[in-house]
Amino acid sequence: MVRAAVLPAVNAPLEIAEIQLPDPGPGQVRVKLAAAGVCHSDLSLSNGTLKQPVPAVLGHEGAGTVTAVGEGVTGLAPGDPVVLNWAPSCGDCHFCGLGEVWLCANSAAAAAKPYATRGDGSELYPGLGTAVFAEETVVAAHAALPLPEGVPLTEAALLGCAVLTGWGAVHNSAQVRAGESVVVFGVGGVGLATLQAARIAGAGPIIAVDVSPAKEELARAAGATDFLVAADTESFQKEGAKSIRKLTGGIGADVALECVGRADTIRTAWSSTRRGGRTTVVGVGGQDQQVTFSALELFYFGRTLSGCVYGNSDPAKDLPVIAEHVRSGALDLSGLVTERIGLEGIPAAFDAMLAGKGGRALIVF
Repeated sequence: MVRAAVLPAVNAPLEIAEIQLPDPGPGQVRVKLAAAGVCHSDLSLSNGTLKQPVPAVLGHEGAGTVTAVGEGVTGLAPGDPVVLNWAPSCGDCHFCGLGEVWLCANSAAAAAKPYATRGDGSELYPGLGTAVFAEETVVAAHAALPLPEGVPLTEAALLGCAVLTGWGAVHNSAQVRAGESVVVFGVGGVGLATLQAARIAGAGPIIAVDVSPAKEELARAAGATDFLVAADTESFQKEGAKSIRKLTGGIGADVALECVGRADTIRTAWSSTRRGGRTTVVGVGGQDQQVTFSALELFYFGRTLSGCVYGNSDPAKDLPVIAEHVRSGALDLSGLVTERIGLEGIPAAFDAMLAGKGGRALIVF
C-alpha cells in the first residue's frame, strides 16, 4: 500500500488515502517518486476543464527511482533514476511517422485504463497516465525516461512537464533566435521555464507579463529584462500591447509566448507582436475560451499564431540538451520552485494557482 492523493469525482476535494499498486506487468515499471510538480493541467483535470476518468490519482510531472520492472523491459533496471513522460509516443501512428511525436495518437491511452485500487477494491485511473501524486506509481516502460547524469533527482521532476514545455515552446515551436524580442504572458512554472529558455536562446529584450506584481523578482531572476503587471485584464487588453511596443522600439515583439490559456491573454499576446511576428499558445484553456480576429487584420499584420503541445518536444532529443544546460548552471531548476510541500498541500497549491500566486509547488516525498 502507498499513500496517494485521490480525486474521487470531478470537482470533489482530494482525499489522501492508501492505494494498492499491482506488480508491473509486461512492458511496465514501478517507480518510487522522489518529487512531483503541481501543474495547472492537474487543476484543469480536477475541475473537468480537461477530461479524465475518475476516481483518479492525478499528477503528471514527476521523477523517481525504478524499483521493479515487468517482463520484456530492457534499458531500465531497479535503481535507475527516471523522469516520467506523460505523453509517451507509440512510434507507430501517423504523427509518430512524421516525427511529430508530441502529437502521438496513442499517448493518452494509459489514462483511460485502471491501474490501481483503493482499499475497498474499487478501481483507480492514472491522471494523464502517470499518477505521480502518490509515493509510487506503475507506468509503461517507455513513459520512464532515464535521467541524464548531473541533474538532481528531486528537481528533475520539473523536466517532466514545465521545463520540456517551456524549453520546447521557445526552441521548437517559436524557434526564437538570438537578438529577437520576446514577451511571455504568465509567470507560473511553465512561464518561468519559458523565460529561462528565452534567455538561453539569446533573446532580448525579454518581457514578462503577469497579474501579480509579486512575481517580478521571480521573472527577472529567470531572465526577464522588463516586467509588466496586468492587474486589470480588460484595461491591459487595451493598453498592454502599447506598453510592449514601447519596450520593443515601437514595433512590437518578435515573439509572444502565452502561458495562461485564456482568450483575452491570447488576443493581447497576438496584438503585442510586430507585423510578421509569431505568437505561440502554450497554456491549456477551456473550449469556452473563444478568440476572434478580423479577416483584414490577419491579412494586414501577417502574423503567425500557433498551438504548442508539450513544447512540441521529443524528450529523447531534448532532455540531453536541457540536462547540459542544467549541468552548466545556465538552467536553474530550483529557480522554478516557490514552495515544497507534501501531498496534503496540493489543494492549497491549486488555490494559489487560481489566485495567480507563486511559481511551481513541488511535492517532495
